[in-house]
Order: sequence, then structure tokens, then C-alpha cells
Amino acid sequence: MLIDVFVQNEAGSNLKSYHDEKTLEFKFAKTVSRAYPYPYGFIVGTNASDGCNVDCFVITKRPLRTGQTLECEAIALMEQIEDGNVDHNVLAKLPDENMELTTEIQTVLKDFVLNVFGHVAENKSKSGGFSVRNRQEHTLSQASSASDRAA
Repeated sequence: MLIDVFVQNEAGSNLKSYHDEKTLEFKFAKTVSRAYPYPYGFIVGTNASDGCNVDCFVITKRPLRTGQTLECEAIALMEQIEDGNVDHNVLAKLPDENMELTTEIQTVLKDFVLNVFGHVAENKSKSGGFSVRNRQEHTLSQASSASDRAA
């Protein structure tokens, strides 16, 4: 499934940028305790249960810049709960890259999310309370439906 992702935060930067998610206009930025391991933003034209767009990490080594909008392929869903609310993140890749979602990538993401955002990840497996499902197990449309039902 191809999706349009707006990049808010660059990999390697500890600045978290905030944008109006409808107009894409920059609002402000703040410093977080660790650098983003991968470009992070949101899927344009989506609505999560919190009223914001669906968040997305782009798993790539290619430098992507804040403010870029690019077409990506959804490859997995990172399930998590924030402040008692479902706050899943889609994991995506660039269509021309062959990117495998390795255990190392999942560990890096888990460490980042748990330490920077203080999320309490949904505990499905009892092995650390963090769940990543590949695209075949959970599609983007299913994720949006699950988020809406949980609200």
C-alpha cells in the first residue's frame, strides 16, 4: 500500500518539529532527549483517534528533510498506547528500497519511543510490552479502524 508521508523530524536530529497537520505549516520545535533514529512524520489525509494524522516512521538510511512529502510503502504497524489512548505508528519504507524490518530496527524504535516519549506500549506478547506487526498481519486501514474503535 502506498501512502503520502510528511516528514516532521529528521533522522539524527533531536529536534521535534510541530506542524499544522492539515495545512503542513510549521508551528514550532522543541528539543527531545535523543535523536530520531529514522525520519518521522505523519500520513497526509488520515485521522487517528486523537484527532491528529496517523504517525509514521520511514525506515531508511536515506536523508529525508523536514517539510518533505514523499510516497512510501506501509510495511508494519507499531502498536502502542499513550496516556491510555491507542497511538499506533505506521512503519514505512521508500518504494525503491529493499528494507527488511529486522529485530535490530525494532529494538532501536522501542528504545527511542519508550525513552523519549514515555509511551506505555501495548503488551501483547509479555516480552517487553512492545508489538510490531508486519503489513500482512495488520494493514493501514485496519490500524485506522482499530484506532477509531478504541477512542
